[in-house]
Amino acid sequence: MSVAAEQILKSWEENPMRKPRITKVTLNIGVGQSGERLAKAMKVLETITGRKPAPRRAKKTERAFGFKKGEAIGAVVTLRGEEAMSTLRRLLEAVSFRIKASSVDAHGNVCFGIPEHIQIPGIRYDPAIGIFGLDVCITIQRPGHRVAERRRARGKIPRRHRVTKEESMLLLSQAFGVNFI
Repeated sequence: MSVAAEQILKSWEENPMRKPRITKVTLNIGVGQSGERLAKAMKVLETITGRKPAPRRAKKTERAFGFKKGEAIGAVVTLRGEEAMSTLRRLLEAVSFRIKASSVDAHGNVCFGIPEHIQIPGIRYDPAIGIFGLDVCITIQRPGHRVAERRRARGKIPRRHRVTKEESMLLLSQAFGVNFI
């Protein structure tokens, strides 16, 4: 373990408000068209998570892609708490607990893709549905970050309280054994 990682762990032990946590896990499938294919994608998300997905609509008309503004072209599910942790473990297992280091942004959020949903343990291939790829985004924040997001008495979060790329990589490697390539 590097010296920087040891310093981060020491600061987490000294002050529990410094230790980041996984706030939410978001699963997204972008289909690019509404209708039967979107319904199948929503069924896939429902089988993976056990939750009903929300459709996502196009922000503007794109004639090259063949969809209009307001047309449903994707689906998303947001998971929080223990449900997010158990699903995340299965999703990381689908990518062999290996994520590119470039998948972590400057604010500590991690996004990776799964090319085929049948790679997820416990999901079987159904010829009536087909195969879909999906994006997984993990939002990592420190306790107290709600101050910046709440509606009433909103405040600013100082830069020192924001999660860094190194901290989120250390958190995922400790919690799930993720290797960053």
